[in-house]
Amino acid sequence: MNYDLIEKFEFLISKMRTEGFHYCFKHYSRFEEIDDDKFHELREKYLKSADELKNYIETKLEDLLEEGYEEE
Repeated sequence: MNYDLIEKFEFLISKMRTEGFHYCFKHYSRFEEIDDDKFHELREKYLKSADELKNYIETKLEDLLEEGYEEE
Protein backbone atom coordinates (compact mmCIF):
# COMPACT_ATOMS: atom_id res chain seq x y z
CA MET A 1 0.00 0.00 0.00
CA ASN A 2 1.34 3.42 -0.95
CA TYR A 3 0.83 5.39 2.26
CA ASP A 4 2.61 8.46 0.91
CA LEU A 5 0.22 8.74 -2.03
CA ILE A 6 -2.78 8.09 0.22
CA GLU A 7 -1.65 10.95 2.44
CA LYS A 8 -1.27 13.27 -0.54
CA PHE A 9 -4.75 12.47 -1.85
CA GLU A 10 -6.23 12.95 1.62
CA PHE A 11 -4.56 16.37 1.73
CA LEU A 12 -5.91 17.13 -1.74
CA ILE A 13 -9.46 16.25 -0.70
CA SER A 14 -9.18 18.48 2.36
CA LYS A 15 -8.02 21.37 0.15
CA MET A 16 -10.87 20.78 -2.32
CA ARG A 17 -13.29 21.08 0.60
CA THR A 18 -11.71 24.09 2.29
CA GLU A 19 -10.56 26.10 -0.75
CA GLY A 20 -13.31 25.09 -3.16
CA PHE A 21 -12.92 22.72 -6.07
CA HIS A 22 -12.10 25.22 -8.82
CA TYR A 23 -9.85 27.44 -6.71
CA CYS A 24 -7.98 24.38 -5.50
CA PHE A 25 -6.86 23.44 -8.99
CA LYS A 26 -6.72 26.85 -10.66
CA HIS A 27 -4.98 28.90 -7.97
CA TYR A 28 -3.99 26.92 -4.89
CA SER A 29 -1.48 24.44 -6.30
CA ARG A 30 -0.39 22.39 -9.30
CA PHE A 31 0.11 19.47 -6.89
CA GLU A 32 3.41 18.50 -8.50
CA GLU A 33 4.18 16.34 -5.47
CA ILE A 34 1.45 13.91 -6.54
CA ASP A 35 3.08 11.31 -8.77
CA ASP A 36 0.03 10.20 -10.73
CA ASP A 37 -0.12 10.77 -14.48
CA LYS A 38 -3.89 10.26 -14.78
CA PHE A 39 -4.53 12.83 -12.03
CA HIS A 40 -2.43 15.45 -13.82
CA GLU A 41 -3.99 14.64 -17.19
CA LEU A 42 -7.50 15.11 -15.78
CA ARG A 43 -6.49 18.23 -13.86
CA GLU A 44 -5.18 19.84 -17.05
CA LYS A 45 -8.31 18.84 -19.00
CA TYR A 46 -10.49 20.30 -16.24
CA LEU A 47 -8.64 23.63 -16.28
CA LYS A 48 -8.77 23.80 -20.08
CA SER A 49 -12.50 23.06 -20.10
CA ALA A 50 -13.17 25.61 -17.37
CA ASP A 51 -11.31 28.29 -19.35
CA GLU A 52 -13.17 27.37 -22.54
CA LEU A 53 -16.52 27.58 -20.75
CA LYS A 54 -15.65 30.95 -19.20
CA ASN A 55 -14.58 32.33 -22.59
CA TYR A 56 -17.72 30.99 -24.26
CA ILE A 57 -19.98 32.60 -21.68
CA GLU A 58 -18.23 35.96 -21.94
CA THR A 59 -18.27 35.88 -25.75
CA LYS A 60 -21.89 34.78 -25.84
CA LEU A 61 -22.92 37.67 -23.62
CA GLU A 62 -21.02 40.14 -25.79
CA ASP A 63 -22.70 38.74 -28.91
CA LEU A 64 -26.15 38.88 -27.33
CA LEU A 65 -25.63 42.45 -26.19
CA GLU A 66 -24.47 43.48 -29.66
CA GLU A 67 -27.52 41.82 -31.22
CA GLY A 68 -29.77 43.65 -28.76
CA TYR A 69 -28.29 47.01 -29.67
CA GLU A 70 -28.58 46.30 -33.39
CA GLU A 71 -32.32 45.55 -33.06
CA GLU A 72 -33.09 48.89 -31.40
